[in-house]
Parts: sequence; C-alpha cells; structure tokens
Amino acid sequence: MRQVIFPSEKRMAAELLLSGQNEALPATVSSAQPGDAALLDEYSRTVVGAVERVAPAVVNIDIKQRGRGAPEIGGSGSGFLIAPDGFILTNSHVVHNATAINVNVSGGHEFSAQLIGDDPDTDLAVIRIDAPHLSHVRLADSENLRVGQIGIAIGNPLGFQASVTTGVISALGRSMHAQSGRLIDNIIQTDAALNPGNSGGPLVNSAGEVIGVNTAMIRPAQGICFAIASNTAKFVAGWLIRDGKIRRSYIGVAGQNVPIHRRVIRFYNLPLESGVLVVSVANNSPAATAGLREGDVIVSFNGEPIGNIHELHRRLLAEQIGVESRILIIRHTEKLELPIVPQESRPRD
Repeated sequence: MRQVIFPSEKRMAAELLLSGQNEALPATVSSAQPGDAALLDEYSRTVVGAVERVAPAVVNIDIKQRGRGAPEIGGSGSGFLIAPDGFILTNSHVVHNATAINVNVSGGHEFSAQLIGDDPDTDLAVIRIDAPHLSHVRLADSENLRVGQIGIAIGNPLGFQASVTTGVISALGRSMHAQSGRLIDNIIQTDAALNPGNSGGPLVNSAGEVIGVNTAMIRPAQGICFAIASNTAKFVAGWLIRDGKIRRSYIGVAGQNVPIHRRVIRFYNLPLESGVLVVSVANNSPAATAGLREGDVIVSFNGEPIGNIHELHRRLLAEQIGVESRILIIRHTEKLELPIVPQESRPRD
C-alpha cells in the first residue's frame, strides 16, 4: 500500500533536517542494537587517534628515473620518517635507480632527498632529507601481531596527501617475491585497501605504531594487500643507515613461522615453542646440498635457537658466507643436525 505523507509531516521533517535536530531519531527508525553507536564511536576515535599520531610523519616521494635507452620518466610513492633528523623508510621499488628524489612533507614543504641505502631483496630503502626536528613514527614489534586486529594504511595514492584506509590483519607469515627475485618472508596480509602511490607508506595498529611497510596489492583480487613486517624493516633500515647496503648470506629456503607440538618440545627439551617451517627449497642451494626438505622445521642455527623467520635472517649475515654451520631441524618427530654452508646472496638489478 502506498504511504501518504501529509504536508504538515513534510514541513516537520524539513524543519527537523534544517535545524540540525535530527540526531536523536525515534527507536523505530534505527535497527541498531543498544550500544552499537557507542561501539562505532569508539572505533572511529581509535582510528582518528592513530592517524593523528602517524600522518604528520608520512611523506610523498616523487622521483625521476632514466630507463635503459628510454627518456627520463617520473614516478611517485609514499614513505615515513623514522628519525627526527630526516631518515625516511620507503620501498626499494619506489626509489630504485632514481636520478632525482624529491620529498613533500606534512605542511607542504618540499626537499631534495639523498638515497642512503637500497635493498631490493626486502623491497626496502632509506632516503634522507636535510631538515631537523621532524615528526617521526615508532616501529612496533610485529611478532606480537594477531590475525583480526585493526590495520590502518596511510599513504599518498595518486598524489593525494595522507589518505587513510582501514581493515584488519587477514593473515601472517606470508611469502612473496621481491623484484630481485628473492622470496620475502614474514609478510603481513591485510584487507586495508592499497592503491598506486601507497607503496612505502606505513601500516599501523590502533596505538599509532607502525607494524608494516605497505608494499603490494593483487590487482584482480578484492582486499588482498601486503606489507613488510616492522621487525624486518627495523633490521634492514638499521643496516642501510649504518653501511648503505646489506651483504647477506642465504641458505635457499622459503619458510613461515609455526608452533611446535608440546610433546616434541618436552621430548627434545627445546628452548622455544616455535620454529621455521621449510615451505620450499631452491634447486642447487646450500639447503638442497645439506639435505633440507619441505616440511622440515628449523629450530636452531649454530647453536642459537630459532623461533621465527626474523631470527633466522639475523643469523644469515656476511660473517656466515662460505663458513660451515650447523642447522638443527625437526623432521616429523625426529631431530636432525645437518652441516650447511651459506653462500652470498647476490641481488639482481
């Protein structure tokens, strides 16, 4: 049956809207349950607070790049300040082979930037601008992340300053290929939307701490985006600032963090409750030569407990290149110690 609206009701509704007194609607108009409005307000306050803490440290990066036999082209991305004296963390693919780098900071000021270090193997880079006393972020411990918690992505998609998208952490421990061809482990999957130009921006938690560096999206998919974990970013950024590059060894496995069964922990008296599951073994790699197989769980390297991928990466530095080491694994329920000789990782341009 068609509802008839009388002129007096139309006039009342118009006056209500124009006077701004329509906030408190009758209970019959809204289907929300008691407390829903307060819950949404709290969520909004959480996001707003996190953005207010982080957004002043997010920058827009414009680059000029000369291709092989091609004219100079431009590109852009995002980054964020990790120190008050101008150090900026971003993606390697944003600044790799750049002939000029310009940075726009919060407030509209533009600076020329210097490339401090570039690591295509983890798709991370550090650049620096000559400007003191800048707002900067705090990097959280990504090992404390849980699937389902809030993820807030901040960046400059298509040049729009400090655009914000929100979502949740969809999965942890993913692996993806960097442009160098190397597998990046311990990747965070989120459904916080990323767009062209978001690369290099921060993924933050509800406290306004950086938990990842936004790096990629799957274009045909909806809500599948990736970020490099903050622990990896802290480790790589420290080396890039100190030495300008990372010279690392590799063993040739892709892995992910996994818990170890309590019976296995008790039987072998293992110091940690987790290890690194070998997902794949590269052909002709040190791991293949040593006899590692898919499904093995790495629990120790040279006598040092390995509870996650980050700890394994920390052991595989220049000092291990060409040096025979010992790797302890759990294969099904059997504990094995294998000799392995890490080789130098050689990133490709």
